[in-house]
Amino acid sequence: MSAASRSRTRPRSRAVLLTAAAAAAALTLAACGSGGTSGGGGDTNFVTGNNGIDTVAAGKRTQAPDLSGKTIDGKQLDVAGYKGQVVVVNVWGSWCGPCRAEAKYFAKVSKAYDGKGVQFVGINTRDTSTGVAVAFEKDYGITYPSLYDPTGKLMLRFKKGTLNPQLIPSTLVLDREGKIAARALQPLAEEDLLGMLKPVLAEK
Repeated sequence: MSAASRSRTRPRSRAVLLTAAAAAAALTLAACGSGGTSGGGGDTNFVTGNNGIDTVAAGKRTQAPDLSGKTIDGKQLDVAGYKGQVVVVNVWGSWCGPCRAEAKYFAKVSKAYDGKGVQFVGINTRDTSTGVAVAFEKDYGITYPSLYDPTGKLMLRFKKGTLNPQLIPSTLVLDREGKIAARALQPLAEEDLLGMLKPVLAEK
């Protein structure tokens, strides 16, 4: 290839590289709102499944951190009070499109398992007021409580690698001892949510 040909090729190659970099950046930004596959490092004993749901064997689970504080409707809540039940913790925000997409499934499954040893709890994050969060739950028929966590401090209490504050929505399932049994760092359809919940509920 002549020097002239090489000089003509370089701008095209540079343009291709810039386009590829821009596409990668766009995907990264999209993942901030629509979930992903990494909790951000740390040894948390999760085993990743083909459906994007990570699980931890019973003997390797870690205790969930203190999840207590005010709910979006101004009440006090301590998730530790639900010990003895399987707890589904969903991190969400009213600003989050994928959260809106999955909300109807969480409303449906939470009602179907009401009184069956399962408690759903939300963690509302990055909403600047409780008003929009309350309106969101009303719109989607969500009746379980949600802790108000506008700055993400509750998420940061989890062991490194468990949750990624940039990946909203996220869902955890806690076993009856309050230990983390399953995780999804992505929005969930009804069958995926049930796929996380049922095996933990079946444990004796």
